[in-house]
Amino acid sequence: MKGALEELRPQAEREIGHPLDLTFNSTAGIRRRIQAGEAFDVTVITSEAIQELVQQGKLAAATRAEIGRSELGIGIRSGVPKPDIKTPEALMRALRGAASITYPKDGAGRGYVEGMFEKLGISADVKPKIILADGSGPAVEGVVTGKAALVITLFSEIVPVKGVEILGPLPGEYRYGIRFAAGASSAAKNAEAARRLIAFLAGPKPLAVLTAKGVDRP
Repeated sequence: MKGALEELRPQAEREIGHPLDLTFNSTAGIRRRIQAGEAFDVTVITSEAIQELVQQGKLAAATRAEIGRSELGIGIRSGVPKPDIKTPEALMRALRGAASITYPKDGAGRGYVEGMFEKLGISADVKPKIILADGSGPAVEGVVTGKAALVITLFSEIVPVKGVEILGPLPGEYRYGIRFAAGASSAAKNAEAARRLIAFLAGPKPLAVLTAKGVDRP
C-alpha cells in the first residue's frame, strides 16, 4: 500500500482536514508494534491482521473497512529475457532455471510462496537460490540492482519501482492475492479524523490511484 498511500496523501489530507504522519512497515511489523501498545490512529494492513487486532480489542470493530486486493506475482528486471510462467509447469521450469529468487522474509505472502514450492516439488531445488529480504522494498530493489533474478511479491510492491516489471501473476491453481483493510485504534486520539480517513480510503475517490499502483477492488 506504500506507493498508493504516498500518492493519495495530499488528497486525503484535504478530505479529512488533518495532516497525516505516515509510517510504513510490513503487516507483521505493524501488528507487533500495535500489540506492544504503540499509539496510532489508523492502520492499513492485511484483512486477516485487521480482524485479529479487532478480536484483541486493539482496533474498533465498527471502523473496519476493506480497501482492496493485490495480486501475488513475479517481478523481473526490465529489459532482460522473460521466461514463461503462464502454466504451473512453465512456472516450475522458470523457478528452477532462475539464478536467484527473492521475497520478503516477513511478507504476508511468504508462507504461501514456500507452500507453493512444496506443492510444485521444487523446494530442495530453489532453497540455495533464495534471498530473504528485509521487506518488500529491498526485495524489489534487489532485482533492479541485479542481486536477484526474480522477486515474488505483490503487484502493488512491484508497480511503483522503476527498473523492474511484472512478469505475471502466479498461474492456475497457484493464483493468489492479499486483501488489505483499514481500522482505527480503539484508543485513537484523533477518532473523527480517523473515521473520515478510513471512509475516504474505502470510497470511490482513491480507485484510480489504487488501480495504478497494483491494488484492485474486486
